[in-house]
Amino acid sequence: MKVLVVGSGGREHALCRALAADPSVTEVLSAPGNPGTGQLGTRIALDPCDGTAVAAAAQRYGVDLVVIGPEAPLVAGVADAVRAAGIACFGPSAAAARIEGSKAFAKDVMTAAGVPTARARICTSGSEAAAALDEFGSPYVVKADGLAAGKGVVVTTDRAEALRHAQHCGRVVVEEFLDGPEASLFVVTDGRDVVPLLPAQDFKRVGDGDTGPNTGGMGAYAPLDWVPPDVVEDVVERIVTPTLSELRARTTPFLGLLYVGLAFTSRGPKVVEFNARFGDPETQAILTLLASPLGELLAAAAGGGLSGVRAVWRSGAAVTVVLAAAGYPGTPRLGDRIDGVDAVTAPAYVLHAGTEWSDGVLRSAGGRVLAVTAAGPTLADARRTVYTEMSKISLPGGHYRQDIALRAVRGEIRVPEYAR
Repeated sequence: MKVLVVGSGGREHALCRALAADPSVTEVLSAPGNPGTGQLGTRIALDPCDGTAVAAAAQRYGVDLVVIGPEAPLVAGVADAVRAAGIACFGPSAAAARIEGSKAFAKDVMTAAGVPTARARICTSGSEAAAALDEFGSPYVVKADGLAAGKGVVVTTDRAEALRHAQHCGRVVVEEFLDGPEASLFVVTDGRDVVPLLPAQDFKRVGDGDTGPNTGGMGAYAPLDWVPPDVVEDVVERIVTPTLSELRARTTPFLGLLYVGLAFTSRGPKVVEFNARFGDPETQAILTLLASPLGELLAAAAGGGLSGVRAVWRSGAAVTVVLAAAGYPGTPRLGDRIDGVDAVTAPAYVLHAGTEWSDGVLRSAGGRVLAVTAAGPTLADARRTVYTEMSKISLPGGHYRQDIALRAVRGEIRVPEYAR
């Protein structure tokens, strides 16, 4: 089958790479893609949020399956347009993608489904936000209601900072802070049946030791040996299944990748957030360990035939480290020359994100420029390799975290005991 991947980031390069390794996939196209996806197949220049253009391109190229990577096209209804054109699509409808597009909608769904999550208040004014901040206390958690490219959340002990963020965003969700380590669980679903992928942990803060502002993600690793073995089954039973049932009851069935952001609290796993697509950069690490064909898995979900399908995993671990441009996560500096990409050797590899060719030179074209991913027999091996290979790449003003997966390697992460 021919597969079109919509999007241009590191997640999309990871998806294209895994799809290209699937014997059932004859061709991989990307729209608009990046220099990395261009090495794997045809790039199509179009606006990924233009559903009419995406559907027309899929028809023109004879595509059998469209896989939508980022959240913005999903919220914009691109999956609806593709399916209306009679083409299979992996990704939820605009109505179901509100699980990510609106934090308020997600909270409403969780409340109705009885899903464990943080107590929250929806606020539309400074006075409402101030009252909610005082109700829940420090640390303060304020989330923009709409999409914010992973940077709409502020977690701080500074009440003034939290209030400024609320006033800047307008409509926000103010939540109680959830204690305990966080993890991401991806679940492939056809709306009813599910295939959970490996849990992963990502790193949102820009600086080592989880310092500085939130970003779209500075690195990730999988699997998580500190997660109790029955957690995935528990999360599917208590969180995923009720959520999917509630969405079906609202006549907005969710088909695609449900991203469950979890906090492992002393009262059990609770939902920090839902996303409607593969996470970035967790996808880069997770797909490195996937042994079964990705195309067959996504096509089965898109066709409603996921029952009995399972994912098979390689042994070992994978670590992804993101190289960001000068100025990120504020205004990134663009156009800087990138050297050393070709020096990276297996078992590590480079995934492009914000890069483009200019006059025969690879240059930065976004905030998160690229990522190096490496697998190894142990997490310590994978981590050692990824940093050795990352050191070969140079980008003026570029920066990356030095502590991705470090606490896990040291055995410093503990999940609080709770009654399961």
